[in-house]
Amino acid sequence: MNSNPMWQTFIDTVKAEVLPALGCTEPVSVGLAAAIAREKLGQLPQAIQVQVSPNLMKNGMGVKVPGTGMNGLAIAAAAGVVGGDATAGLEVFHGLTAAHVQQAKVYLEQQQVNVAVTDTQRVLLAQVTLFSAERSVKVTIADEHTKVVSIEEDGITTFIREPVSTTTQNTAPAKLPAQASVLDIYQFATDVPLADIAFIEQSKVLNEALSKEGLSAEYGLQVGATLKRHVDRGLINGGLLTDVISRSAAASDARMGGAMLPAMSNSGSGNQGIAATMPVVVAAEYLKASNEQLLRALMLSHLLAIYIKHHQHKLSALCAVTTAAMGSAAGITYLLGGQYQQISYAVRSMIGDVAGVICDGAKNACAMKVSSAAGAAMKSSLMAIDNICVTGEEGIVANDVDSSIRNLSALANDAMTHTDQQILNIMVQKAQ
Repeated sequence: MNSNPMWQTFIDTVKAEVLPALGCTEPVSVGLAAAIAREKLGQLPQAIQVQVSPNLMKNGMGVKVPGTGMNGLAIAAAAGVVGGDATAGLEVFHGLTAAHVQQAKVYLEQQQVNVAVTDTQRVLLAQVTLFSAERSVKVTIADEHTKVVSIEEDGITTFIREPVSTTTQNTAPAKLPAQASVLDIYQFATDVPLADIAFIEQSKVLNEALSKEGLSAEYGLQVGATLKRHVDRGLINGGLLTDVISRSAAASDARMGGAMLPAMSNSGSGNQGIAATMPVVVAAEYLKASNEQLLRALMLSHLLAIYIKHHQHKLSALCAVTTAAMGSAAGITYLLGGQYQQISYAVRSMIGDVAGVICDGAKNACAMKVSSAAGAAMKSSLMAIDNICVTGEEGIVANDVDSSIRNLSALANDAMTHTDQQILNIMVQKAQ
């Protein structure tokens, strides 16, 4: 390990933020809170009450819960109660069986699950209360998808990690040093001993398995499979760009379509993990990159995605798939022989291209945004190795990459908060 004190922090941060996740992580938070509450209650409840932050509601309304074939937070809570693994974190639903799903559906049919938005300044909040004839248990997860901040049994708090009062500190909990820069990340990814980052290969293993699943079955909107079919029909050409788009989208198709396979997530999101992984994996295959080059490109991609997300709220109106794919743009540019300057160009061009793509909840159509972001990453990388990029005279892009990232994050954190509320209002009105 190099004497640079940041390097171990970088490794620790990636290990904390790049984790297996089965299903969309907002319903997972509800399912995990429900599973923990069920364990504390010691019996199946008669009623389930779910309260969530507006952003969590937005990301949980229209996405399938793995293994259930159903969308939404109500089935996530019920499935967490009857079959969730309280010790499995983001993979809480890994042990669901058909019997569990049938039992969970009974809760919904008998209207024993109530889901509501609560008034909170927390961006990410999932609170599940279970009621039996004599007892009640309330579990609150906040700020991170698996962070239990309080447990209340029969009206008495038995565990509290921090005050559950509202907070305006909603940025991602990454432990990156405040002085870290894109240059620091580049130097780390390209120079760190390979053995220290070998673990990042698991992101390729998990997300490539999801991609193959998405190409082989009818999940979601079949974005990846549709593109592959039209290549076979001769309507579009195959090649690197098409494969980057289709294979990235296919992983998201499977994930959002309820496949019982985990994604390797990034910053609490499986789609962000896919966007930071699959374009790099496909490019490495085409370029016949060595295993070392692949691992370094994946580490560069995932750590840069975390760095960018670190500047933003955990959940917002800005589609985080686009920012995660900025990591892939860096990774692909590295594989193409680019140095720090070209990597900076690629990220700046990505910001100039996809800034402002909205997040209107987790759903099947996320695969389309994954495909758009993957294509933008490839396009920006090809421009960058020819030393072409969006300049600091254009839009929100600055003359250096770190300032460009801060400008994008200011847009997401401040100006787009009203957009976020309007998106939720539209979605709630549609659901009524």
